[in-house]
Amino acid sequence: MISKVSCYFAVILSMFTSSAFAASEPVGFDKAVDQFFNENLSWFANTIFTSVPVNGTNFPIIVGWLFIAAIIFTFYFGFVQFKRFGLAVKIVKGDFTDPNKNEPGQVSHFQALTTALSGTVGLGNIAGVGAALAIGGPGATFWMILCGLLGMASKFCECTLGVKYRNELPNGEVSGGPMYYLSRGLKERGFAGLGKFLAVGFAIMTILGALGGGNMFQGNQANAMIVQALGIPDGYGWVTGVILAMMVGSVIIGGMPSIAKVTSKLVPAMALLYIGMSVIVLVSNASMIGDAFAQIIEGAFTGAGVAGGFVGALIQGMKRATFSNEAGVGSAAIAHAAVKTKEPVTEGLVSVLEPFIDTVIICTMTALVITISGMNNGELSGVTLTAAAFTETADIFQYILAVAVVMFAFSTMISWSYYGLKAWTYLFGEGKTTELVYKIMFCGFVVIGASVSFGAVIDFSDAAIFAMSIFNIIGLYFLMPVVKKELHSFIARVKSGEIKDYSKEGVLVSKEINN
Repeated sequence: MISKVSCYFAVILSMFTSSAFAASEPVGFDKAVDQFFNENLSWFANTIFTSVPVNGTNFPIIVGWLFIAAIIFTFYFGFVQFKRFGLAVKIVKGDFTDPNKNEPGQVSHFQALTTALSGTVGLGNIAGVGAALAIGGPGATFWMILCGLLGMASKFCECTLGVKYRNELPNGEVSGGPMYYLSRGLKERGFAGLGKFLAVGFAIMTILGALGGGNMFQGNQANAMIVQALGIPDGYGWVTGVILAMMVGSVIIGGMPSIAKVTSKLVPAMALLYIGMSVIVLVSNASMIGDAFAQIIEGAFTGAGVAGGFVGALIQGMKRATFSNEAGVGSAAIAHAAVKTKEPVTEGLVSVLEPFIDTVIICTMTALVITISGMNNGELSGVTLTAAAFTETADIFQYILAVAVVMFAFSTMISWSYYGLKAWTYLFGEGKTTELVYKIMFCGFVVIGASVSFGAVIDFSDAAIFAMSIFNIIGLYFLMPVVKKELHSFIARVKSGEIKDYSKEGVLVSKEINN
């Protein structure tokens, strides 16, 4: 087992070092690595992000793949994300959790939700929305919200399966996610070979995505924001990297309970910080909110002044939503699988809150701030546009935004470290040594990411993250009847009273005591 892990570790390291020897002349480490990826692996990113021209703009096929799946799941499950939204909130509150019973799993519903949210609420909510509005105009916001609402059904499907087919270890730890429901679920339905192929493919892409987009990119952007806000000269990224690596390492060494404990406090704090900053901007410009919404609605259906017109606004909104909340990618199912429950549907329902918080609330607030600021004039894009929009109200916001970016990056890294770890142990087996090798490697990549500037490497890892959705959604189409059966059974038992609502029971007890 150790030899297998060592071999895989060596292969990954060789991908980042062999290019230095292949270079015809001495170049920097990051340039050498980028050159290697450009020359040998650019085909992968180009394939995953293949686009087709639509009305003068390019439409990524992978976005259509995720969007169509979200529509299918929404209709197939009877608009479950809207009909059962209130029930999802009650489950997160713990209303259906028996206080006197210890269910299998490692974390509460709330902790599982915040862990998954920490992996999706991140730089995409700040920089990604800025890029979407710079290209697609205010109208992109409308389509972003619509895609977020539809994506809630995809999350419901994959996270229900994540709990149903998880692997419960003798020591009480849990491993779950698409790797397990693809292999076990499809085997149940007579497609064992296909299931194993999809599971292995998904696991490999998860590891690559975790080391790149979920690690190096986060550290790189956090360092860039610190440098910009504090005016620090270049060349000290390694210091940021070492500090972040120590912070990440101190959390992930403790496993899922430690990660959940941190995210359950960090996610609400960073969300409140960012939303609070947004509310201040909106309140300060309350008279302009109505006009901002008018621009969003008008731009959604006319796309005036936007490349590709109406279609251009639609495409940018779809891209931002699917890239931000990762509905259909399968990553969140890994975190939700660790929840303490015997009812898979409970966590599926909890997961519908993710795209709502990530896309419908946080991304929309960013879009409103940008639209109201009037800074979206084509000169800025991405994080620079978002930062300029906030500082238009108060200069101090650039420093608060820097803190928010570091918090978002840190939370994303610890969640993606867990996703990568579970994919790693699926391929190489559970065990302390196996896990330690991965965790050391992950922390090493934090330092590398903050120290150097990668272009092609990040493109490759982003492609790996979205390649996860190809393997995942194929499996979801085979397994969605299983999820529907679980849903109908759960709802019937809730209505009959077989599954108790302990919040109501508490009210009855208090009434009896008072009487």
